[in-house]
Amino acid sequence: METSQYLEVFIDESREHLQSINDHLLDLEKQPQNLSIVGEIFRSAHTLKGMSATMGYQDLANLTHKMENVLDAVRNEQLQVNAEVLDVVFDSVDDLEAMVIDIADGGAGERDVTKVVQMLDAIEQGENPVMNSNTASPDVESTNSHSLEELILDEFTLTVLEQSEEQNQNNFHIHITLRDDCLLKAARVYMVFEVLDQLGEVIKSIPAVEALENEEFDTGFQVLLITEQSGEEVQNRILKVSEIEKTEVKTFSIKKYLAEQNQIQQLPDSNSNEEKVSRPSPLETEADANQEPNSQAKTNPNKTIRVNIERLDVLMNLFEELVIDRGRLEQISDDLKHDELQETVERMSRITSDLQSIILTMRMVPIEQVFNRFPRMVRQLSRDLNKQIDLEIIGAETELDRTVIDEIGDPLVHLIRNALDHGIESPEIREANGKGSTGRIELKAYHSGNHVFIEISDDGAGINRNKVIEKAVKNNIVTGEQAESMTNKQVYELLMASGFSTADTVSDLSGRGVGLDVVKNTIESLGGSITIDSELNQGSIFSIQLPLTLSILSVMLVEVQEEKYAIPLSSIIETAIVKKDEIMKAHNKKVIDFRGKVVPLVSLKDLFNVPETKVDDDDYSLVIIRKGDKLAGVIVDSFIGQQEVVLKSLGNYLSSVFAISGATILGDGQVALIIDSNALIK
Repeated sequence: METSQYLEVFIDESREHLQSINDHLLDLEKQPQNLSIVGEIFRSAHTLKGMSATMGYQDLANLTHKMENVLDAVRNEQLQVNAEVLDVVFDSVDDLEAMVIDIADGGAGERDVTKVVQMLDAIEQGENPVMNSNTASPDVESTNSHSLEELILDEFTLTVLEQSEEQNQNNFHIHITLRDDCLLKAARVYMVFEVLDQLGEVIKSIPAVEALENEEFDTGFQVLLITEQSGEEVQNRILKVSEIEKTEVKTFSIKKYLAEQNQIQQLPDSNSNEEKVSRPSPLETEADANQEPNSQAKTNPNKTIRVNIERLDVLMNLFEELVIDRGRLEQISDDLKHDELQETVERMSRITSDLQSIILTMRMVPIEQVFNRFPRMVRQLSRDLNKQIDLEIIGAETELDRTVIDEIGDPLVHLIRNALDHGIESPEIREANGKGSTGRIELKAYHSGNHVFIEISDDGAGINRNKVIEKAVKNNIVTGEQAESMTNKQVYELLMASGFSTADTVSDLSGRGVGLDVVKNTIESLGGSITIDSELNQGSIFSIQLPLTLSILSVMLVEVQEEKYAIPLSSIIETAIVKKDEIMKAHNKKVIDFRGKVVPLVSLKDLFNVPETKVDDDDYSLVIIRKGDKLAGVIVDSFIGQQEVVLKSLGNYLSSVFAISGATILGDGQVALIIDSNALIK
């Protein structure tokens, strides 16, 4: 079967099933007696195994099957869930995710998972997986060391086996183990295959022939042989090859194999009928793949299709061109003053506005795609740090543009790791301070206007103002005199200075002088901002403000001499006109008194060396912009008005131009540069 056309669907659905397994494993850790959760994990694992085998990724299917055996033992109450068992299953999921990533990158999904397979085998046999984690089991060499009856064979192999039975030939599953001191394993394997070729036909080997030739196995390998010889004759002939430790020859039963693969599993789901867990097609519908495990059957299921994000990008680019042409038509209509043309343009503007809303909505994805990774990360880090952490996620359904989603993950990882390492105290310290031994981290997302806010709060030690100032002065970030007059909020902002860290020791989590400065730069590059609030011994809150989308901006168009610039409305407080004699100077810089605050002025004409073609007026036109608590007044010649524009990149060659975030094409065909307000205030 040609599977390449299904590859993209396979990768998407595999990731969904692995995420589902991760989420349910975290639930199982909290409710180890809830077997319905195990059933849901088993459902996802079984589907993933079948999809992988159908697509030909045998290593992925084999490891999933081994994990499935452990889950089955838990489901049948033959095995108790504990932290050690879950650690091994989590490790298995990590390996499966790595395999899927490799497949997505064009690889074959192969990975050395010998260690985790040994631990899964130990769990299945009722042994302590920790004790066996560093000790190789003599009976387990790799993922492929399962009995062949437990593996999923492709249709071609099954057909060959059935035909051999009809012709009264023998199907043997042979497990061959080389001596530990065997030096040339590949040579011995070659000699064994020479013998087997004389006896009959080898239709499958585990590991694959290429892996055997490259000695990518321990001491054992398996083959499926069709022969007219007896099992005793086969065994005797193989043992004549030197450096063979032992050989096991067993008859392979197709009926037993098919019974195992086609059995009907009764999943512990009170709201679902019996489900056949046979091998599914990778083209399983999204509605089925994502069905809520405990939801009621719906008469009208959601009808959805998968769309490649590149197609949405193309659609967005085409719409951006439409927005530019719409602006051009509006300008022509205003110039001609033709009633029917104006009515048509107004109608087209309304339609394109609706279209814009729909397209932007199509690009919006829930932020849970980012949040989903954090429960597992917090679990692991809390164990590494010997801390007890309770993570609460609020607003995971909040939607953001895909472009923002792609960039916000790493900054959030930094902030959560920071909260775990610096914020939350150890259980002993918390109890000594009158707190509960379990710390709490809250990850919250919500919409407000045209922005999305993400807050990471903890109930930990908070930020020690004196310690921050001491380190900042030591690193020459501020002077002692400056530090004395700084507000708490200004002190907290020092944490995001480049290379700043209050960690006393360097660890895997912190103290290397990177982290919050990277977070700040990334968020500001997205047109957002970050603020910090804290109370000593009570906790801290890191608040991130992000734009809903980065493609289409609402701006204020301004004119400087004969050049036009666009300033994002999200950073504008108001516009004003002031007399030149109202301008004051402080530290050799122009400033004004704006509502009781001293606000510095920035002249775009001077900043960008705009050629002077007009005589200056007696008044200054100002755009007051804000970044956090800081204000600045941008001097322009005149205001044109508010407009929605399409943000276009300047390309790599001009990417480092100061205070310019991009450009846009106006309705009259002119190019207007878009001002980076954050850079001006900085």
